Parts: sequence; structure tokens; C-alpha cells
Amino acid sequence: MSTPFKAACIQNCATPDVAHNIEVTLRLMREAAAAGAELVCLPEYFSGIETRDGLLHPAAFPEESHPVLPAFAAAARDQGVWVHLGSLGVSGPDGRIMNRGYVLTPSGEIAARYDKIHLFDVNLGVGKEYRESATVAPGDAAVVVTLPWTAMGLSICYDLRFAALYRNLAQAGARVLTVPAAFTRITGQAHWHILNRARAIETGSYVISPCQFGTLAGGGECYGHSLIVDPWGEVLADGGEDEGFVVAEIDPAKAEAARERIPALQHDRPFETASLSAAAQ
Repeated sequence: MSTPFKAACIQNCATPDVAHNIEVTLRLMREAAAAGAELVCLPEYFSGIETRDGLLHPAAFPEESHPVLPAFAAAARDQGVWVHLGSLGVSGPDGRIMNRGYVLTPSGEIAARYDKIHLFDVNLGVGKEYRESATVAPGDAAVVVTLPWTAMGLSICYDLRFAALYRNLAQAGARVLTVPAAFTRITGQAHWHILNRARAIETGSYVISPCQFGTLAGGGECYGHSLIVDPWGEVLADGGEDEGFVVAEIDPAKAEAARERIPALQHDRPFETASLSAAAQ
């Protein structure tokens, strides 16, 4: 535990064609592993997504017959790497799907599952409205998974705006936080780098954030700029806005050092919120 390792972010532009997306991302995974990555992380809905009538429609299958899982389990075994499948559409019990991330071991076993807690229901103006909850059911549990080098906390995309989740993950032992995403270009240009760096700084953690790029079928653009950020908030790698991957070294000891310098995770105090009227002031 707590030994350095190399992590990669894969960056693709998913189409509705699941087989094509699997082919593209498996090729990028092999290239990342050849570049030394021991943990390969993929974006949210990397295996397929489109928009229709303002609704997100990820490619979805029951978990037991999902084509992505056996394909990447075999690739994990072939390459001898850990794999974080950022998120897949998985058929849920109420007719909606689960936006579910998976962590696979080098033997292809599922080490962890995480269902996205916070759903992207927003109106960005200029005709850009998204209602993720119309097609996706929320999760209700935070997840930390133990890797050979350190513990990793899982999240997905819109979760990035909810700082309390990452504080919880860090206080539960995570030294690495993952944020697979399909962040929109509008919000990405304004907030992506700032929010990722803030989550790293607030928690003294590495943040690994693979993000889709390009235009989705049916409309909508993803920002790209997959990031790896160190615990002091420095961007170690930025994927830009094209297909490919980035790799950086993760040293969990640097997370410990950042937390020793600024031990904010130990300084929580209870407080009450006072709401005062103008007259009372």
C-alpha cells in the first residue's frame, strides 16, 4: 500500500454504436498500458450515449449480459492492469437505468460498483436543457475501493459539484478520487478545471477525471480535457479536446504530505446556521 503507480485517462467521443465504442476504447486502453499505466480509467458512458428530446439515452443492458464487462475483463487480464469503467448504462428495476461505474481487477473480477448519486437536471439556457432523472435512477451510497497502492473513492460527472461527497470519501480513507464524466462544453469551459482542482485541494487527494470530448449524436457537446490533478492542485495531465489518453504518476505519499501540511480533514466542527432579518441586524 501507498506505493507510486501510473494512472491513465482514456478520452473518446462515444456514438450510439456500442461495438465501435468498445473497439476504440480497447485500443486506447492497450496503448495506455503499453505506456506504463497500471490503472486505466474511462469516461462516463464511454460505451454509448445519444440525446433525444433533451433526454440522455445511454446504451443500456442488464449487468449479466452487458457487452462491455466481458470485453474489458478480458482486456484487464491480457494487459495485467486495473480498469475503472467510468460508467455504463445498466438496466434498473423501475424502467430507468443505473449510471454505474465499475472497477475491475487485473484478473477481470469486479472489485467495486458505484451508482451515480447526483443527477444532471439543469437548464443551461441557449436551448440546452438536460434531465438525467427522466431516464436514470440515482444511487444512494458512496464507495471507496482498495487498490494495491492506495484507496480510491468513486464518483461520476455531476457529483463533482457536491463537495461533501469527496470530503466523505477522503475521510473514509481515499487518497485518490475519480470523476469520470461527459461534462458539457458550456459548463466545462467555465468550471471543469476549477472544480477538479478544488476537490483535490480540499481533500488533499489525487483526482483522476477522464472526460468525453466532441459532439454527441442528437446534439450536445462534451468538453474533453481529461485531467489528472495532484493533492496540491497542480494539473499533471490534460487530455485536450481530441481522442487519446494521458498518463501520470500517482504517489499516495504526496496525499499524506498534503494532509499533514493542511490537516483540514481533521478540523470539522459542528455549527448552526443563523438566518437574520434586516431588522434584526
